[in-house]
Amino acid sequence: MMCAPLEGWREVAVTERRQAVDYARCLQQLADVHFATAERIILVQDNLNTHHPASLYEAFEAKEARRLAERFEFHYTPKHGSWLNIAEIELSALGRQCLSRRIPDSKILKSEVAQWCHQRNQEQQGVNWRFTTNDARIKLKSLYPSIHK
Repeated sequence: MMCAPLEGWREVAVTERRQAVDYARCLQQLADVHFATAERIILVQDNLNTHHPASLYEAFEAKEARRLAERFEFHYTPKHGSWLNIAEIELSALGRQCLSRRIPDSKILKSEVAQWCHQRNQEQQGVNWRFTTNDARIKLKSLYPSIHK
């Protein structure tokens, strides 16, 4: 799941597995297709073991991997708070709106997911994320430093 919530854009890559090479290809698509004119892409992601710039070097020659890695600024969500990730909200919507039934094969799955993405992108459906900093300070108290007045 890749999304730019302020732009109302998302893309879902349906793959057989979640491997470093699949992740690297998604980054290449982000850099060269979806955000080709962006000077720098700020990437907020969870801590999955493949979500690392080293994955680019598994998938591509060193020169291409370096070119791609330099386009991104990597940020990781807290290990015990990855549910804060806006992509998780999009995945939940995908599950409810598109995947809540049996889909017989990967070809149909890819088609259904692509149609769902296209429709939400056409509507520029954003993410209504209501978790404020104050809420985070309460719910994630152990992860935030104390603030003294």
